[in-house]
Amino acid sequence: MFHRFSGGSRNLVRLLTVVVAAGAISAPGVASADSAAIRGDASVAENVSPQSPWVKLCKRVKKYRPHLKCPPGKFGSKPSTSSVSVQRDVTITEYGTTTADAGPAGLVVGPDNNIWFAEAYANKIAQITTAGVVTEYSVPTPGAEPVRMAVGPDDALWFTEGAGNGIGRVTTDGTFTEYAIPSSGAYPWGIVAAPDGALWFTEPETNKIGRITTTGTISEYTLPTSYSYPMGITLGPDGALWFTEAFTARIGRMTTAGVLTEYTVPASQSCPVGITVGPDGNLWFTDNFGNIGKVTTSGSFTVYAMPGEAPYPWGITAGPDGNLWFTDTSASTIGTVTTSGTITVYSPPTSASTPLGIITGPDDNVWFSETGASKIAMVVP
Repeated sequence: MFHRFSGGSRNLVRLLTVVVAAGAISAPGVASADSAAIRGDASVAENVSPQSPWVKLCKRVKKYRPHLKCPPGKFGSKPSTSSVSVQRDVTITEYGTTTADAGPAGLVVGPDNNIWFAEAYANKIAQITTAGVVTEYSVPTPGAEPVRMAVGPDDALWFTEGAGNGIGRVTTDGTFTEYAIPSSGAYPWGIVAAPDGALWFTEPETNKIGRITTTGTISEYTLPTSYSYPMGITLGPDGALWFTEAFTARIGRMTTAGVLTEYTVPASQSCPVGITVGPDGNLWFTDNFGNIGKVTTSGSFTVYAMPGEAPYPWGITAGPDGNLWFTDTSASTIGTVTTSGTITVYSPPTSASTPLGIITGPDDNVWFSETGASKIAMVVP
C-alpha cells in the first residue's frame, strides 16, 4: 500500500506508517531508517511489505524500544471473540476527483446534504453530490494537507490541517478561515462537534486533545501517558468525547470539562485508530492488528478478528443497515460487521485503491474515500 504515496507532500503516508508501528518510534534525537519511514520517505516506505508492515517496522525499531513484542510474521493479536466471515459481491460506484492524485481522506455529510471530503495531497476541500458531481475549493495555506472533517454547530465545515498545524473552517460557498494550533508539530487528525458548542480534535504528535470554539479559541489537554498518539475521535452516547490511543492500545474518554478516563484494549497486541458509535450504543473501533473492536461506555471490550492476510482496518462508521462499515487499507477492501461480530468484506472495482475514510451519506448509501486511487466511492447496503 505504501508505494502509491511516493513523491510530493506525503505526510498522510507518514501518519499511516507511524501508526503501523503502533508505538514503535525511535527515542527523540535518534536518527534511523525508521525515522525516514515515519516521515514518509519513499525509499524506505516502498521496502515495507504490505502483507506485514507492523512486523517489518517493529523489528527494525525494537533496538530503540526493547520492550516491544513483535509477532513472528503476521499480526499478533488474539481476539476475545472469533467472528464468522464471508465475502460476496455488491455494486460499488466510483467517482474520480477533479484533481489527479488528490489523496481524498476524511468525509462528512454537509449541511447542504452533499458529501464533503478533504483532499490531502491536492490541498483542497471538495464537495460531491449524490449524483457524483465534484466541486473543489483550494485551502489558503499552501501544503496544509487537510485530512479529517466535521460539521460545526455554525453549519460550516471544519477540518484538520495535518501539515499546516491548524484547524480550518469553510462555508458551503467556499469561504475559508484558518486557525493555528498553539502547540507546534501537532499533526491534528480527528475532529468532531460536541454538545458544548465547540469542536474537539486529536493531536497525535503532541499527545494532546484539543478544543476549538467557533470563534477560533483553542484549548489543549495533555494526555498523561507519553506517545499515546490519539487518532480517531467521536461523540459518545453519553455526551463525552471518545478517542483512540494508537500507541498505548487504549480507548480514551474525555468529558467536555476535560476529565479523562482511559480503558486498555485487552488484545495481546492492539493499535486502535478509527472510532464511531454503533447502533447498539457501544463504541466501535478499528484495530490495525487486524481486528474490529467494541467497548461499552463502562469499559467492557469485545474484539473480533478480521479475515485475510494481515488486514489493516482504518475508517469505521455506523451504516444505514444496522451494521458497522469499515475500510481496510492493506487489502483495499471495505467491509461490514454486525453488532454480534459477523464480518463481510467487499472489493471495490479499482485494485490497490487504499480506502480510508467512510461515512453514511444523505442518500442512505455508504460512501468512502479511495486515497490511493484518488476516487470517492459509493456502495448500496
